[in-house]
Amino acid sequence: MEWVLAEALLSQSRDPRVLLGALCRGEASAERVETLCFLLQRLEDEEARGGGGRGAGALPEAAREVAAGYLVPLLRGLRGRPAGGSDPGPPARHRRRVLRAAGAALRSCARLAGGSQLAAALAEEALRDLLAGGPAPGAEAAVEVLAAVGPCLRPREDGPLLERVAQAALALALAADGDGGEAGPAEDAAALAAGRLLPALGQCGGAALRAVWDGLGAAGAPPGPGRVGPRLLVLSALAERLLPEPGADRDPRTREEGPDARRCWRFWRTVQAGLAQAQDALTRKRARYLLQRAVEVSAELGARCACGPQEGNGPSLFWWSEKKKDELLKFWENYILIMETLEGNQIHVIKPVLPKLNSLFEYAVSEENGNWLFHPSWHMCIYKRMFESENKILTKEGVLHFLELYETKVLPFSPEFSEFIIGPLMDALSESSLYSRSPGQLIGSGSPLGLKLQKFLVTYISLLPEEIKSSFLLKCIQKMSSRHWCAIPILFLSKALANVPRCKALGIEALLALRDVLQCTMITHQILLRGAAQCYLLQTAMNLVDVEKVSLSDISTFLMCLRQEESLGRGTSLWTELCDWLRVNENCFRRASDCSCVGLPETSSLNAYVKNLVQEYMKSPALETGENCFMPDWFEAKLVAMMVLLAVDVEGMKSQYSEKRRTQNVLRIFLDPLLESLMKLGTNAYMPLLKTDRCLQLLVKLLHTCMLKGSSTQDDEVSTLLQNFVMSTAESISEFILRRLTMNELSSVSDLDRCHLYLTVLTELINLHSKVGWKRGNPIWRVISPLKNASIRHLQEMDHGQEPTLGTQVQRVISMAALATVCEATDRTPEVQLGSLEAGPTERCLSALPLNHTLQKPHAEEESRACTLEDSCLCEESSSSQGWGKIVAQYLHDQWVCLSFLLKKYHTLIPTSEGEVLEPILPAVQMPVRTLQAALEALTVLPSDQVLPVFHCMKILVPKLLTSSESLCVESFDMAWKIISALSNTQLIFWSNLKAFVQFVFDTKVLTTAAKIKGQAYFKIKEIMYKIIEMSAIKTGVFNTLISYCCKSWIVSASNVSQVSLSTAKNYSELVLEACIFGTVFRRDQRLIQDVQTYIENLGHDCAANTVIENTKREDHYVRICAVKFLCLLDGSNMSHKLFVEDLAIKLLDKDELVSKSRTRYYVNSQQHRVKNRIWQALLVIFPRFDQNFLNRIIDKIFHAGFINNQASIKYFIEWIIILILHKFPQFLSKFWDCFSYGEENLKTSICTFLSVLSHLDIITQNVPEKKPILKQAFIIVLQWCFSHNFSIRLYALVALKKIWSMCKTWHVEEFDALTSVIESSLSQVENMPGAGNAKKNWQRIQEHFFFETFHPLKDYCLETIFYILPRLSGLVEDEWIAIGKFARFTDIPLDSGFQWYLSPTQLCERKPGDWAQQDIGSNSGEADDQSEWTDVQKKIIPWKNNVPDLDLELVFQDRVAKLGKSISRLIVVASLIDKPTNLGGLCRTCEVFGASALTVGSLQCTRDKQFQCLSVSAEQWLPLVEVRPPQLIDFLQQKKAEGYTVIGVEQTARSVDLTQYSFPERSLLLLGNEREGIPANLIQQLDVCVEIPQQGIIRSLNVHVSGALLIWEYTRQQLLKHGDTES
Repeated sequence: MEWVLAEALLSQSRDPRVLLGALCRGEASAERVETLCFLLQRLEDEEARGGGGRGAGALPEAAREVAAGYLVPLLRGLRGRPAGGSDPGPPARHRRRVLRAAGAALRSCARLAGGSQLAAALAEEALRDLLAGGPAPGAEAAVEVLAAVGPCLRPREDGPLLERVAQAALALALAADGDGGEAGPAEDAAALAAGRLLPALGQCGGAALRAVWDGLGAAGAPPGPGRVGPRLLVLSALAERLLPEPGADRDPRTREEGPDARRCWRFWRTVQAGLAQAQDALTRKRARYLLQRAVEVSAELGARCACGPQEGNGPSLFWWSEKKKDELLKFWENYILIMETLEGNQIHVIKPVLPKLNSLFEYAVSEENGNWLFHPSWHMCIYKRMFESENKILTKEGVLHFLELYETKVLPFSPEFSEFIIGPLMDALSESSLYSRSPGQLIGSGSPLGLKLQKFLVTYISLLPEEIKSSFLLKCIQKMSSRHWCAIPILFLSKALANVPRCKALGIEALLALRDVLQCTMITHQILLRGAAQCYLLQTAMNLVDVEKVSLSDISTFLMCLRQEESLGRGTSLWTELCDWLRVNENCFRRASDCSCVGLPETSSLNAYVKNLVQEYMKSPALETGENCFMPDWFEAKLVAMMVLLAVDVEGMKSQYSEKRRTQNVLRIFLDPLLESLMKLGTNAYMPLLKTDRCLQLLVKLLHTCMLKGSSTQDDEVSTLLQNFVMSTAESISEFILRRLTMNELSSVSDLDRCHLYLTVLTELINLHSKVGWKRGNPIWRVISPLKNASIRHLQEMDHGQEPTLGTQVQRVISMAALATVCEATDRTPEVQLGSLEAGPTERCLSALPLNHTLQKPHAEEESRACTLEDSCLCEESSSSQGWGKIVAQYLHDQWVCLSFLLKKYHTLIPTSEGEVLEPILPAVQMPVRTLQAALEALTVLPSDQVLPVFHCMKILVPKLLTSSESLCVESFDMAWKIISALSNTQLIFWSNLKAFVQFVFDTKVLTTAAKIKGQAYFKIKEIMYKIIEMSAIKTGVFNTLISYCCKSWIVSASNVSQVSLSTAKNYSELVLEACIFGTVFRRDQRLIQDVQTYIENLGHDCAANTVIENTKREDHYVRICAVKFLCLLDGSNMSHKLFVEDLAIKLLDKDELVSKSRTRYYVNSQQHRVKNRIWQALLVIFPRFDQNFLNRIIDKIFHAGFINNQASIKYFIEWIIILILHKFPQFLSKFWDCFSYGEENLKTSICTFLSVLSHLDIITQNVPEKKPILKQAFIIVLQWCFSHNFSIRLYALVALKKIWSMCKTWHVEEFDALTSVIESSLSQVENMPGAGNAKKNWQRIQEHFFFETFHPLKDYCLETIFYILPRLSGLVEDEWIAIGKFARFTDIPLDSGFQWYLSPTQLCERKPGDWAQQDIGSNSGEADDQSEWTDVQKKIIPWKNNVPDLDLELVFQDRVAKLGKSISRLIVVASLIDKPTNLGGLCRTCEVFGASALTVGSLQCTRDKQFQCLSVSAEQWLPLVEVRPPQLIDFLQQKKAEGYTVIGVEQTARSVDLTQYSFPERSLLLLGNEREGIPANLIQQLDVCVEIPQQGIIRSLNVHVSGALLIWEYTRQQLLKHGDTES
């Protein structure tokens, strides 16, 4: 077309200068400049052919005039014009079109002008503009000029200029943002420099190419992920110049001049960075292209080539040898295939390719010497791509594959391999979801990935060279501390490290890193996982630390990072292991210079260290600031106590079979300084205050740490010795505490902490005396009375109208705290009670104190005078409202503790209404309404962590007042529930408060009274009950607290009261109902945490965390277990029990009916399925309590449930309960026979249920004396169903027939003798069915099914079958299996000693899941996975052949496809009428794949739509997109018709042509219609032809993308056939 236009113009004038002059006048439109370009190219072509007849002599001058007078000014004007922003709208596209045409015209002018002067001048000017750093449009124009005139420069003469141009172009190209984001003007200029200018300069060779190559090499190390894109863009644009040409070896001189990228390590590191680190697919595609091109060039050249790594020695990054050509080609072919497949991100496509990764390792390791033939970094690129995939399944597959490497092969050591483990592998391992169970794996069996990680680390570290092992482990541990890991990854990593074989690999630096990891584990909220991780990290330290490099001080500091209440408890296996480790290595630790060994016979370094530690601890502090100094931190006391007990237990290990007194002597020597100071406490009034604090702190920590955890022996020698030592100092300590608490010695705010310390010690001493037997007159007994009296005196002192002092107020707080401690101790240990039960002065005083009386804050000036300089900070805090508020809150808390004690002690004096007592002796007790009102006020004042004693008071008051003051009690319920709701996210105090709340709201007396009066309280309790159940769905364990308390209280009441025991429970049977069906469907992350917790629990005592951390039994299963065990204790002969069970059964059946009617989707393991399953499990449990009268009421509902289409597990339970009913009460057989009389339409889904029941007729008739009538009826019914048209029904009927016929023969039913031959021949024919078809297989399967072959309805009636075996065999998800061990572990509700139906006595528990109706499992499964390498896999092709794609989407169509290396297509697809981004994205991908020349859309904005991008998968970057809005379509179609295109509509019309009959012209334009309206009528008139797709179905139309794809393929197919015929 262009040549025709140029010819036509030249034919109008003999002088081309006239034409050129005419074109250079007027507005510089794109069409004018393009016409000028076409004309110049035509003249250039004539000049090249020697046909210079048209004014040839004047052409050079005319060309210079056009360049200087028109094109250069035009380009200057374009440089200053704005580009239209980052979104190329119409002005920007027009400008680029002019730029492109002007540049091409300049190139022609330079060639026509002769010589290189014009080209050099233009290049110099453009280079100045480019280096000036102007706006992006100016850079684009300069690049266009340089790309146009660059090839006209002479390599030798213009070498320096070419070199400068190349350097500037490279700098511009590398300055682009390589993160794959949206391109702006600067990025467009950079892309233009890389895509047009650099390839143009590359053609010049010589200086320009060397400048570019040197610039790439001078950039240093490979760029990061965000900067690798521009570099790869440059390399791919110059790939043909940077890689040697196959024919270049003929001229050695030519070959020497050009660079060979294959021999440069920077080139390969950049390619690897693009493969593994690039964020965008385009950059990765360029990297694969460069790799493939380098392999192709190497194969064609055949010459030897090698490129070593940067670091010197080591395997080559790339090498080639003609001898190994086949192996090398196979290696790289598989490698590129894997990298391409990973782009798809689809596991079903990628998984078959993974075996090829194994072959890569086989190729990469030499069989001769075991060294790497290929650098392992190539393999790491594959794994890194898998690890960083958005598809977590692919990430998990990649991690598992990597961890399995050392299971089958031994790989040579490589530093990069170790770095990869520390870096990308550990980053991938931080994802918790990777540790989920495999399908079919039991709960608690452990994570497959976690187990493989352990095996991998053990193997890998054992193979490491000794000099490398230490640094690798150190980096590994430091990596664990460098980020906040989730609980599950840190647990399995710690466990893997703990299993590494013992070696001396870690020093002090690694020990510090392990300490940092320990601190990271504390962040997690799962206490059991946190404790287990701590255990494994300690084992890691014991296994890997080189004891000669660390001191005992380092070890003790490290041990302090462990929480003893979560991991390192005394008496656990971990404590024993630590003691043994210290015993073995005690003389090997790096010794401290200050350890003294004097006084210890046969001392060891451990004993010397501990003795010195105690002595240093007991020294008086250097700085003492009088009475107001701060109390020391507890850290030192905790450390000293732990090390003392460790050393004593180590000594006990050594003297296990020798003198036992040695342990006593060692403990005495350690504690002598402490005991000596404690003995002086009562008499030495001048002992430094800090020293007394430290002594008492150490005493408390020794007692706490010494307590044994787990199932160790009760008569612990060390514990007994320690208690005896403490008891010997009890008198001195108690006198000291009494003096300090009562003699006004505690007067500052800082003394409140000391008060807490003293009271803690006092409590410990009371507990010790209680253990050994409480005796009147003991030192503690003698102290309590004066302490109470002094405290009462301080509380009764009046201020006499004066401003209270700080000392006075502090003393009152201390006095109340002391009384609260005494009350709590008396409550726990009644022997502490000093006098009679009559109210004494203390009780009267406490009862008469103003309730919720807040202590007045002392005057600020007085308070500041009482503060010394050192505790001024604390005084400032107490001076603030918040600081003093904490003190007042503690005072109120202690007051309610005392009130709780009084109310409990004198509960018999509490009246049921306010006016019954005229002169109360104990006002707080005898005026309960006022006290309860004060309790409500206290709940509004006290912080949430201080309300517990108020709840305890409410528990006593509410039952007394519920009848007379119901509204006040309801208000207390409401207020308490608001506090509990607000605490739901607070782990530490929530559970104790919830327990207290449940105890007072759901107290048996409260429930009974509320049910009697049926007032507000009754409905409020029900409301709170459902709110608790609702909260349980979010916070696991809440419902457990409620159901456990209620069931226990009902059981206790049932044992104490005869007939009315469960009358109250009947009013709240909804609670048991909800408990029976309770259980939420957890999110995947919650289920994973529960799985791992179960795994840790299954480890038992092997993991010390299980011993130390109490099992709270907060799993959802325990709600149902509690309800079931409660129901098992009910006695059917007790009328209240019987009524409760019957009411519950009716509610369960109603719930089943309600769930069945629900519109919620009902599928296997859905919430609906689970609830129905739990309902029938509960009905089975309570079935033995049903009598005939009650069954008469519910039998119809049970049979009706059999008619419903249920899941398999529910079907088995219904069949089972029907069998049990008929066995126990054969009177219901008549109703059972009626079930078979419904029409077949009603029975087609349920008749199998009743036929299954008949297959157990021998059990049903077990207690029936006359069996023949039943057999006759059953035989007649079954026989007719054997002829059903439904295959499944016939199979079930045959199974029942086989059972009934055998019974008929046993009981000699004469009526059926005539049918003997027929029945037996029929059954024989079924048994010996010929062939191996489905019928025979299904008959075998159904007979082997557990329900017919193994299951015994009577013998298997047990909890294990109901809750574990049947759910497992019927395909229920593992969450629904309740192991029988959990019933045994749940001891809150005991079972009767005569309860024997825990375990199934039959072989049912040994059966494996499987249903006869399922297809053969395992016949073909696993075949694919077992193959070492698939014979064929899906493969995505690389569409590039000899060049790299150009990024400019505005190239003319022919130039575009040529650059892409595709076949030239003349097909244009017009999709401007299509609205949906998904259809447009799919069409874009289809057009790009089949090489369409362009796709028109209504708006280019659609390419930014995520749905479009998801379907197009970057096809828009490789396909020219043209924006043609719907109103412009008519003009566009007419324009294309003028260009010779045939306009084809994809539409069904009256004159449409069948697609199979239509032959597409080469220039075809496909117009696709709108999704709804199709092609409008006005556009149909513009069509040359309409083509329709032949259809065979009923649906009238296809999706527009599918229709377009069919026509595009048909066009492509026809063109391929035509080209094939032409070539042949």
